[in-house]
Amino acid sequence: MSLGSGPIRGLAEAGTQAASGSVKDVTTANFRQEVVTDSMRQPVLVDFWAPWCGPCKQLGPILEKAVAASGGKVRLVKMNIDDHPQIAGQLGIQSIPAVIAFQKGQPIDGFVGALPESQIKGFIERLVGALGDPMQALLDEAADAEAAGDVETASAVYSEILAGDETNVAALAGLAKLHLAKGELEQARAVLSMAEGKVASDPLIIAVRAAIDLAEQSASLGDLAELQGRVDAHPEDHQARFDLAIALSGKDMRNEAVDALIEILKRDKAWNDEAARKQLLQFFEAWGPMDKASVAGRRKLSGLLFR
Repeated sequence: MSLGSGPIRGLAEAGTQAASGSVKDVTTANFRQEVVTDSMRQPVLVDFWAPWCGPCKQLGPILEKAVAASGGKVRLVKMNIDDHPQIAGQLGIQSIPAVIAFQKGQPIDGFVGALPESQIKGFIERLVGALGDPMQALLDEAADAEAAGDVETASAVYSEILAGDETNVAALAGLAKLHLAKGELEQARAVLSMAEGKVASDPLIIAVRAAIDLAEQSASLGDLAELQGRVDAHPEDHQARFDLAIALSGKDMRNEAVDALIEILKRDKAWNDEAARKQLLQFFEAWGPMDKASVAGRRKLSGLLFR
């Protein structure tokens, strides 16, 4: 639900988590101790919500259940953004419910919306793994190989996982990203075509699909210098600046891509049916909610839209 929706006060929070004693409401004043400091010991999930938000009430009990099932490996706290908007603003959160995971004092992952239980479980498992889970051990092996630049090993491990479980979201996304990094867009799409039903709507799959779309758009736009020249010669040529932003994202120049779209919004928010705003949202989706460029870009976008 958008933060722009009008609050309807007086609605009681369904299934309040504080009553259970296992979930704590945090404030701006104690956020550093309860979240930043405590996350040095274990991951802390922060559920940003408001009393008027229907989806927040749907998510709350499901999130509590998933956290309880972790056996204490993660902690959950709640922050009412109506009473304490500052932290949500700093993190660039524009819609709720939003859940941000903190670990070692830093925000490392997150999601927006009332996701189903299976996806929330997957989100938590990406943070802490599952004890005695051989599949998680393989995923860790693939991730370690990828981080070390050993693409062949990572690809082989992801393929091994998918041979036993074609619906493994992390393996599908991981293998597709490997193809994407090599510029093999058709192969990346072929991998994602294996994602069907609920798997296709998983945030990891959606993010990789958005990244592929961006790569295809960027590849069709030509030379960066030529696009920059068009913008320099005609600063009001919003289409040229828009194309430049996509090309910059294709070169992984994320902050520059964001700034190009923000400039369009400064000059004409409504241009081409709000194309610049929509493209920014696609960037954030492709890069992930906790990517530094996404966080900074959301702050800039929020500053324009709500000033």
